[in-house]
Amino acid sequence: MGILNDLNEKGSFSYASGLDFEYVVLQVTLKEKLIGTGSKNLTELEKVINDQAKKGYRLHTISTASAGSSGLMGGDRIQATMVFEKAKEK
Repeated sequence: MGILNDLNEKGSFSYASGLDFEYVVLQVTLKEKLIGTGSKNLTELEKVINDQAKKGYRLHTISTASAGSSGLMGGDRIQATMVFEKAKEK
């Protein structure tokens, strides 16, 4: 998908906790409907989460930022940033 990073890339590692964890950070842009409320592509967000779960990652943190759109088709945009973690096998 055009808005997703390469999901096959390796994440970075953190050793601060004394345990080895691997992290992956991904962003998905959710487009709000022109009329009414609700996102048109929540299934895309769900797919990203499920794809990472299949790779052994769990969703650690999610944050969102929103911005209005003044374009012809209108509708707000919500940028979801997700951090996934997986304990590194030793």
